Amino acid sequence: MRHLHLKPEERLIMAADFTPQNGEGRSWVHKQVLDLADKLADTGVVIKINSALRACGYDLIDELHARELKVFADLKLFDIKETLATDGAYLREVEPYLLTTVCSVGIEGMRALKAALPNTQVLGVTVLTNLSDADTKQMFSCTVREGVLRFAKLAKEANIAGLISSPQEAAMLREEFGTFFSINTPAIRPAWSVVEGDDQNPERVMTPAKAIKAGADRIVIGRPITKASNPREAVLRTLEEIATIDD
Repeated sequence: MRHLHLKPEERLIMAADFTPQNGEGRSWVHKQVLDLADKLADTGVVIKINSALRACGYDLIDELHARELKVFADLKLFDIKETLATDGAYLREVEPYLLTTVCSVGIEGMRALKAALPNTQVLGVTVLTNLSDADTKQMFSCTVREGVLRFAKLAKEANIAGLISSPQEAAMLREEFGTFFSINTPAIRPAWSVVEGDDQNPERVMTPAKAIKAGADRIVIGRPITKASNPREAVLRTLEEIATIDD
């Protein structure tokens, strides 16, 4: 069950995650992000930026908006509520479509960020998708699923727009919260893709079709597309799969 009536392209978040290589730095990463944006500008997908945004500054959001792309600022903000409110005030100037904070900042922190950004959908990160039960038991004294549910309940109290979790928890979140949240899932691996040195927990990964059928509103895909020989073709192929689900 999904509550957002989105077009296929609005369901796909393209993670423009690039790591500096061979001595290249911020200017190289900046160019990679914009080159990818130029290739995808007419597709209608959402562009996600995280490390590149920290390195290149918020002007990068304006540059992506100039290409008529919606921007997901995946900053995973974590701080006291006063600082989160300040972060929100800065971000309000560039108005990203989506923004992440970490649910463990607490209810008041999430509320403060949301209040500072009336035109941005704030999403709460529950449990990072590379973590396993062994990790979360060590960190939070609970399983992954218990941790996701615990943090989701905080996000509900804060009344933020949505959650970030792996697709494996999407059905559980839908059952627990119905249509209260949008559910946004990284750890998506199309059946046709191979990611060398993949750092995702394989037990929490799904294909685009399975994730959306499980209840995800939006899916996040990075390396299967950015490392493809033809990223645009990979995006279009993914959109075709999403369209068959939405029919």
